[in-house]
Amino acid sequence: MLTHNLGYPRIGGQRELKRACEQFWAGEILLPELLRTGRGIRRANWSIQKDAGIQLIPSNDFSFYDHVLDTSLMVGNIPSRFKPLLDVEQGALHYLYFAMARGYQDSALDITALEMTKWFDTNYHYLVPEFTANQSFEFLSSKVIEEFIEAKNQGIITKPVLLGPVSYLLLGKEKEPGFHRIELLDTLLPVYQKVLNLLQNLGADWVQIDEPCLVLNLDKKVKDAYLGAYEQLSLSSTVKILLATYFGGLEDNAHIAMSLPVAAIHIDAVRSPEQVLGIANIIPGDMALSLGIVDGRNIWKNNFNKSLCLIDTAMKVLGDDRLMIAPSCSLLHVPCDLDLEVDETILRAEVKTWMAFAKQKILEIVELARLREAKLGPFDGDYGNAFKNQRDILSRQQSTLVHNREVQKRLESVSRKDYKREAMHEVRKIAQQRVLNLPFYPTTTIGSFPQTRQVRELRSKYRKGLISIECYKHSLQGEIQKTIRWQEDVGIDVLVHGEFERNDMVEYFGELLNGFAFTQNGWVQSYGTRCVKPPVIYGDVSRPTPMTVEWTAYAQSLTSKPVKGMLTGPVTILQWSFVRDDQPRSVTATQIALAIRDEVLDLERVGINIIQVDEPAIREGLPIRTEDWAAYLGWAVKAFRLSVSGVQHQTQIHTHMCYSEFNDIIEAIAAMDADVITIETSRSQMELLDAFAHFK
Repeated sequence: MLTHNLGYPRIGGQRELKRACEQFWAGEILLPELLRTGRGIRRANWSIQKDAGIQLIPSNDFSFYDHVLDTSLMVGNIPSRFKPLLDVEQGALHYLYFAMARGYQDSALDITALEMTKWFDTNYHYLVPEFTANQSFEFLSSKVIEEFIEAKNQGIITKPVLLGPVSYLLLGKEKEPGFHRIELLDTLLPVYQKVLNLLQNLGADWVQIDEPCLVLNLDKKVKDAYLGAYEQLSLSSTVKILLATYFGGLEDNAHIAMSLPVAAIHIDAVRSPEQVLGIANIIPGDMALSLGIVDGRNIWKNNFNKSLCLIDTAMKVLGDDRLMIAPSCSLLHVPCDLDLEVDETILRAEVKTWMAFAKQKILEIVELARLREAKLGPFDGDYGNAFKNQRDILSRQQSTLVHNREVQKRLESVSRKDYKREAMHEVRKIAQQRVLNLPFYPTTTIGSFPQTRQVRELRSKYRKGLISIECYKHSLQGEIQKTIRWQEDVGIDVLVHGEFERNDMVEYFGELLNGFAFTQNGWVQSYGTRCVKPPVIYGDVSRPTPMTVEWTAYAQSLTSKPVKGMLTGPVTILQWSFVRDDQPRSVTATQIALAIRDEVLDLERVGINIIQVDEPAIREGLPIRTEDWAAYLGWAVKAFRLSVSGVQHQTQIHTHMCYSEFNDIIEAIAAMDADVITIETSRSQMELLDAFAHFK
């Protein structure tokens, strides 16, 4: 039974990649030093996995910014506006690479970056490939080859990882009308054939090709494209292809996947455990099955007992020689190492025992393989790690930290009227205008003002106890006062207080809510060098005290213009956290909504008549399959409405959304019943406006 990994976090345990990239962009270090940092992270990642006992270790899972952008560079998909940068200087590909990610400006050029959007239903963002009719591709960046050689020189024959050609095309956008990007497949495949041949000649035994789009709803044209593409790739080399799917079940695409001429197929047995038996029964006799058995999306410790049952289900059909064990998806989505969490004042010891980060998940994979090979269960004898695993699982199930009867009673008391404003929008609009007296096109900002170094240092000093709470509050009030005066001076109609007290739009609220835990070094990549430390929702959620009222009320006291209360919505808090997996997500969202509702009502009570509840993540929570959308949108919309529907007619509710495609959920956005919606359109060339312009 082979153990393998689909991908490892690339930011470094201490965010070394973030610092190096930002220093390079600022001109503080040169390209060779940036490249050295990348090599150091890759080598450390390979060593961790080798020492743990993983048999097939990935390469080319590292990226300086984004793996989809890496693929664009590999296949020479460079939009014409970036072509002048190909001739800049030595190392031009790296400068071109970052320009495509971040845009480029100098005295002669002003180039817009590629659009950025969410990677399936995760909080990771990728750079969207752009396609034009009849474009050509070429093997431009040899990064995948170079990193295989680098690992080989370290004594490790890796399993190179490629984003599959069909998924790559499907994840992009046509930049001109009259064609479908899947029509470019025949011109794209020769690049993949060349890469496979080069890797084979260098001694690669396995190549992992990720085709996550195989879990989506696909039309016949795309299904045929899969069959043709892999038939062609199988003829180009003898390297063994492990086709990786994740984030959902294969569903009606299972027979297509089983028809592909590949050596193994990986399925997500965490998101879709019910598919294991069905796939095991139809998989061809010459194909191995990789079970994604450890959750690559969340930080909870694997339940060995449940995982071993799933492994046994597949083994009864296939035996152990045709089984592989891996995480459900790349470990890109979880922090690097739980061992770095040493401060119990931040993460209490009991909660830590329930968790596993990337390094620990790798060890879980190896341990599950050992247990099965030894024909042991988690309770057999004194098999140390397995016994501890079940003890920790039981501890979490029984902990009083997790379950709060008062929260559960309040949840049971929620009625239908709590989800609905008392008046229709037309009535509210009149009442709001009477109170607010805004111009026909009022101006405002999204909410947060720049977090200067001085502000960050102020918060840091306060957290460390270096300044008193009185000094901290006085300094923040000074920042708020400057921000209010500036907005008045430039003529903004609806003001904000600037959010200088906040470290992050989710973390800030999580720190003030019961049921949340935090980490020292639980960083994950959101995009590029943007790393976040998602809160951990481990228990029932409630709000012990007001969270924003003091700062917002102070800002309102400085001006006669309306000041917006600024809150993060329940679905975004849920989506941007590591969420408990012992109850439905809808239940956790409702608990958060009740906490936000309390804050909304307290803001209204002190005279705040405009309250913005941001839900930028509402679309990214959509299930992979469209047939599951209605159920998700049902509870997501209800959570938002529960959080805001207790206010009076004259209180104007805003929401804000960004970096997602909203066209296909416009009805759900309308059903949220916000009075004002603010959307981001700058990175999508204003495309999102079409949905609102044509909505009736």
